[in-house]
Amino acid sequence: MMQIVLIGLGAGAAAAFLFASIASGSPLSFLLANFALLPIMIAAVGWTHYAAIAAVAFATVGMGLTLGWTVAVAFLIGIGVPAWWIGYLALLGRPVSTPAGDDIEWYPVGRIVVWTAILSAGVVVVTMLRYGFDVAQMQSGLRRELERALRFLSGSPAGSPLRLPNIRDPERLIDILVLIVPPMKATALMMTSLLNLWLAGLIVRVSGRLKRPWPAIATMSFPSFTPTLLAVAVAGTFLPGAVGIISGVFTASLLLAYALLGFTVVHVLTATVGGRGFMLTGLYFMVGLFGWPILFMSVLGLIETMASLRARAFARRGPPPGPTNPQ
Repeated sequence: MMQIVLIGLGAGAAAAFLFASIASGSPLSFLLANFALLPIMIAAVGWTHYAAIAAVAFATVGMGLTLGWTVAVAFLIGIGVPAWWIGYLALLGRPVSTPAGDDIEWYPVGRIVVWTAILSAGVVVVTMLRYGFDVAQMQSGLRRELERALRFLSGSPAGSPLRLPNIRDPERLIDILVLIVPPMKATALMMTSLLNLWLAGLIVRVSGRLKRPWPAIATMSFPSFTPTLLAVAVAGTFLPGAVGIISGVFTASLLLAYALLGFTVVHVLTATVGGRGFMLTGLYFMVGLFGWPILFMSVLGLIETMASLRARAFARRGPPPGPTNPQ
C-alpha cells in the first residue's frame, strides 16, 4: 500500500509540473503539457489504477493549493480523470477457461479506443458547458478564450485591436475557429491520450512490470454499438442549437477512431505488398501534411466493419501473430 501511495505521489507531482509548465508560455511547455497524462498512466499500468487515483488526487490538491482551484479542476477534468480511466481499462481483465487451462481475457484494444473517443468528446463538451447551455453562450465564451489566446501569442495589448501577422481580418479568423476548435480539441485529446497510453505501456513493458500481453493492434475491432453511436452523432449535427455542436464534437472523435481502424486495414492489406514501407510512409506523410486524407481512412474503417476486409486477408494468408508476452 505504501508503495502505491509513493508511486502516486511521484506520478502526481510529475503530471502537475508538466501541466503547469504551460503557464510559462514557451513553445516547449505546450509540448510538455501534452504528456501530463503519461505519469498517471504509467502508475495505472505498472502499479494498478489505485496508484493512478492517488496521483490524480495529489496533483489536483497540490495545484488547487498553489495555482488555484480553477486550474486544479481543469487538470482533474482534462487530464486526471481521462488518464485514470484509460489506464484502468488497459489492465481490466477477467479469468476465462481455455483448452490450454485458465487464462485472462484482457479488455480489447478496440474498446479502449472507442472509450477514449467518447471520453475525449465528453471532456470537451464539459469544458464548453462552463460557458453556458445555449449556442450563444458557448460561442461567446469560446470566442473570448480564443481571443485571449491569440492576444497572448501575438503580444497584442488587451485594450488595443487584435493584430495578427499576415491576417487581414482577425475577427473573421476567430469566427472560423469558434466552429472548428471544439471538434479539433476532441480529436487532439483523443490522439494525445492514445499516444500517452502507448508510451506508458512501452515504458512499463521495458521495466518488466507489464501484466498483460502486448496486444495485436492489427486485429483491433470495435464493439457493435459503435456504428449506431456514430450514426446518432452524425444525425445530431443537423439539429440546431447546442445539440448540433455537441454532436459535432462526438462525430469528430468517433470518425478519428474509425480512421485508426482504417490504418490497421491498410497495414494488414499491404503486409505482402512490395514497397510497403514506402507506401505507408507516403500515406502518413500525406495525412500529416494535409489532414483531410484522414477522412478516407475513416471511410475505410467504416467499410471494414461491414465487409471484414482484414478477415478476408487473414483467410487467404493466415492470421497475424498473437499478442506478445511481456516476460
